[in-house]
Amino acid sequence: FILVTGGLGFIGSHTTLELLKVGYNVIIVDDLSNSYHGVFSRIRILAEKYCEEQGRKMPALHFHKLDYRSKAMQFLLESYSTLVPVSDDTTGESIRRESRVAGVIHFAAFKSVSESIERPFQYYRNNVCGLVDFVELLGKHNIRKFVFSSSATVYGTKAEEGRPLQEEDLVHHSTTYQDEMGNQRVAEPVVSGLQSPYARSKYFCEAILADIAHADPSWRIVALRYFNPIGCHPSGLLGEDPKGIPTNLFPVITQVLTGERAQLDIFGTDWETRDGTAIRDFIHVADLARGHAAALGAEISAPFRTFNLGTGTGTTVAEALQSLEAASSRRIPVKLAPRRGGDVGFCVAANDRAASELNWTAQESIQQCASDLWNFVTRS
Repeated sequence: FILVTGGLGFIGSHTTLELLKVGYNVIIVDDLSNSYHGVFSRIRILAEKYCEEQGRKMPALHFHKLDYRSKAMQFLLESYSTLVPVSDDTTGESIRRESRVAGVIHFAAFKSVSESIERPFQYYRNNVCGLVDFVELLGKHNIRKFVFSSSATVYGTKAEEGRPLQEEDLVHHSTTYQDEMGNQRVAEPVVSGLQSPYARSKYFCEAILADIAHADPSWRIVALRYFNPIGCHPSGLLGEDPKGIPTNLFPVITQVLTGERAQLDIFGTDWETRDGTAIRDFIHVADLARGHAAALGAEISAPFRTFNLGTGTGTTVAEALQSLEAASSRRIPVKLAPRRGGDVGFCVAANDRAASELNWTAQESIQQCASDLWNFVTRS
């Protein structure tokens, strides 16, 4: 089994579906604080249809409604494990717990930048403190393959340099690497300009995981740094449908298209870009889901490794807006607003590491993202 926390959320649901498609049995843990139980049925419908078309049986799919921080997690993990006799002269152990959980993908986290500024206690308690206890619990059950949902926000002010961001731009221990010219360089663990408790929580989590792996090299921990996930499943059955007020660009545009908002606020039109609006690396959630499956299946020798998941191509906010106008055949009313504090004009991924080590690259275009999103809106 692969355990997926937050598996009914936007990225979690698409990743769960991808795992089922490639043959993994999946256990979803979700407290439904920002998702809906109905998503579980939709995942099952899509997975069954895919497997039927492939002429094979669908893998097992289980759902448990609980907070990953609760004591119930221990009982859940025990229910997916057995005690086996061992003979270990070094530790004196006579029995050892053997888990049926082969790995974990951890999505369960609060993720709103603006909300994190207003509610830092909740963000640090859930995102950071919860992670520490959870990983310790996994270790006790000998589950040491862990994929962490991180973010490009951990790069801080590095994004202001106006070039694609490399994993070496943020390391947690001194790292020797070759730059694009073949020169050997050393990256030191320095970070600056993290603009929100959300970004800091992701940075802290990465640092903690890096330290855990450094102390115990039997761990295989991967941190995936997402850029700007958008789009949805082409069927229109899965998409981004948060319970709270959306803050990401495409869900906000969706609300304008459905009449829930009067207009779209574009923050900053004086950036040094081709149309004055900020450039972002928008990645289709289906590509992101494939990246998680690739991270699980890859033979990674390092105990801790980070990967960017982006397209490597920058799209301006105005261009993203135009793609949705084209997909929906509707005009989207816009209000031009000043830049927000902490915003940067350019944030794009360098994808070389994911391409070479995970054999993964993004494939979907911004036009496909917009088309799939509009399909989700019209079916909802």
